[in-house]
Amino acid sequence: MQTFLIIVVIALVAMVVISLVRGLIAFLQMTEEDLKSDGVGKSHQMQNKMMFNRIKYQALAIVVLVILMMATRA
Repeated sequence: MQTFLIIVVIALVAMVVISLVRGLIAFLQMTEEDLKSDGVGKSHQMQNKMMFNRIKYQALAIVVLVILMMATRA
C-alpha cells in the first residue's frame, strides 16, 4: 500500500511540473497583440488551464501525502 501511494505522489509531482512548464511556455508565447486585445486569447486560456491543473495536482498530492502519513503512523 505504501509503495503504491509513493508512486502516486511521484506521478502527481511529475504532473505538477509538466503543468507548470506548459503554463510557462504558453506565457512565453504570448504576443503583444494578446496583451492589447480585449478578449481572452488562446495563450490566456492555456495559461489558465495549466494553472488550474497545477493547483489540482498539488492538492491531490497533498491529500495522498496525508493518507500516506496516516498509513505509516498506524
